[in-house]
Amino acid sequence: MYEQRLDVLRAGLDSRYAAQWKRLREQCDWYRTQTPPTEHPSASITYFGPAAANLALAYRLTGNEGYRSEAARWISAAIGFPHWGKAHMPDHDLDAGWLLHGLSLASVWLGDDFELAKELRAKLELQGSRLYEFAVESEGTWWSSSYWQNHNWICYAGLATAGYALQRPEWTERAKANFATVIEVLPGDGSDMEGVVYWRYGVPWLATYLDLLQDQEELDWWDRCAFLKNTFSYRLQQCAPGFEENIDHGDCHDRRSGHSVALYRKLAVAYRIGEAQWLADQVAERFFWREAYASGVKPGVMPEAYLEMLWYDDTLPSIAPAERTPLSAYFPDLGLVTARTGWDDDATMVSFKASPGGGHQAWELSHRLDRERGWDTLSAGHHHPDAGSFVLTSRGVFLAVDEGYSNRKRAGDHNLILVDGFGYADEDRYHVYKGIPYERQARMVDVYAADGVAHATAQLAAMYPAELGITRLDRTLVFTPGGRVVLLDRCEAEAPRDWTLLLHADWPIEYGAEIALRSGSAQAWVRLHSPVSVEPAITEVEANPTSSTPSLRLTRTMHTLRATAPQSKAVTLLTTIEPTSSLHPSPPSARRLPVRHGHGITFGDETVLLPDGDGLIDAGVADLQAITIAAKPAAQAGAGSAPDDCDGLQIRAIIQTPTTRITL
Repeated sequence: MYEQRLDVLRAGLDSRYAAQWKRLREQCDWYRTQTPPTEHPSASITYFGPAAANLALAYRLTGNEGYRSEAARWISAAIGFPHWGKAHMPDHDLDAGWLLHGLSLASVWLGDDFELAKELRAKLELQGSRLYEFAVESEGTWWSSSYWQNHNWICYAGLATAGYALQRPEWTERAKANFATVIEVLPGDGSDMEGVVYWRYGVPWLATYLDLLQDQEELDWWDRCAFLKNTFSYRLQQCAPGFEENIDHGDCHDRRSGHSVALYRKLAVAYRIGEAQWLADQVAERFFWREAYASGVKPGVMPEAYLEMLWYDDTLPSIAPAERTPLSAYFPDLGLVTARTGWDDDATMVSFKASPGGGHQAWELSHRLDRERGWDTLSAGHHHPDAGSFVLTSRGVFLAVDEGYSNRKRAGDHNLILVDGFGYADEDRYHVYKGIPYERQARMVDVYAADGVAHATAQLAAMYPAELGITRLDRTLVFTPGGRVVLLDRCEAEAPRDWTLLLHADWPIEYGAEIALRSGSAQAWVRLHSPVSVEPAITEVEANPTSSTPSLRLTRTMHTLRATAPQSKAVTLLTTIEPTSSLHPSPPSARRLPVRHGHGITFGDETVLLPDGDGLIDAGVADLQAITIAAKPAAQAGAGSAPDDCDGLQIRAIIQTPTTRITL
């Protein structure tokens, strides 16, 4: 496999590929100091796959028999395990997929005269047959037909690699048929409902398969896969300022498990994305070792050395995001809106999302497939009940935070609204979207995202238990050019209810003359511009992120502001969040304006006007110089125009700055 590529790499080990060769040989040196277990551990053994691939590639490039001997030590242990995987679905899940891929590559690269060649091929035949038979027998359930998630991609990529190595066309054809469907049904905007951490874990396997298909069958599917073509944009816009940490929507073990140098290299070369090359350089030169020891995702970035070597193209120049990447972005499938004040490390950024479970395309197609075939395809267990929630960062720290990884997923663990203390219907379980009615969908509408400004409204009423009788729960979020956030929550029900706004932080929230979220060098003033009672709370979250290691536990403590409006059928909550320095804080400036219709907030140098329940804004301000965002369907967000005279018109928002006037 990869014969032509290996020839090029071999010729450049001491020149153009010297850095990648250094990474590979250092990884192989690390294996030499370890003792692989002779009995299957209780935890995952996925790391055996890349161990074999790294050592075999080093041998194939150099002819150094030491690498082949070390590969034999690791491969011997893997062959000796009667099953691949122990605590969860032995032979039929991730462990099997990882090992089939890595050991199949090793089998080819080590050659027929490798001392364990026959035993290795026999083991690959056995494990490949077990995985293939499971895929056939379980079609329509679990990963075999769960096209939108990482277990499908990993297991089928492993099966395909073994099929090519062993010349088992029934395996490769089944994998090809699966991925032909996958690349058609994944969202074309590149967004991933599993979140950044599982994007980093799973998406490299999509690239692995397409690369393998091109190498083995000369089939180029890269341009067929709109998801892969656009997914780096999604990943880049989910980088927290500074690029080292990631926004943690969905199941995220931590905020430092989001990078893959290898995947960035492959996306860079496949689609000529200079920004992907730049981010790969940044991670390799600045963040790699922090990612390696702080990441909670195993086996992590270190074992990807062989892919970094195979996928690097030194002819593609790097392009820094600050040169041309927009400050605002919208990914309609996931209903994800992001905006930031800049690409500098101290910038302020917001990420706001709302969609049906799995995103719009997965929701629609999975329901159709399940209805037509009697299947269960969605498998959106890593997608949280977080529609309408947001994350806010500033000056290198997180201020309004998400809960990370959870097994019992609850809306109350996000920055959302509780109604009579209740979150979303059918929550408090791992897969909160499984088996719920098709109509239970959240939507993002009236979206504008450009030039570091964002405006969007999340429609959330359908997500709550029907017995609460909620007729409207719309959250509008505005992010201003200065990095301020304005939240407008319009809440209505058939009977009087308590409406509780939640705001979560990493550190204790300060309650005094002003409410402040404080973390590191940043803080944010929070002002509640509606009649509410405020109380502090502690929110505890616990999770086991991998069924292959039952004893592993992640715990998280969040400090929570609970602001409750008294019982009423209808209430409007208006909230502002102003980031500033915690070392030299500017005083809070948000003040509610006495407008005739709608809701007005001024920060002194910026003003935000939002409509009332009838869609009217009538500020009575004659000299208003404004950005105007007209009412439009989400699919046309950012297009169109509005008249200069906005007084009394049905519009979505007016944002005024001292220097800017944009009519939309």
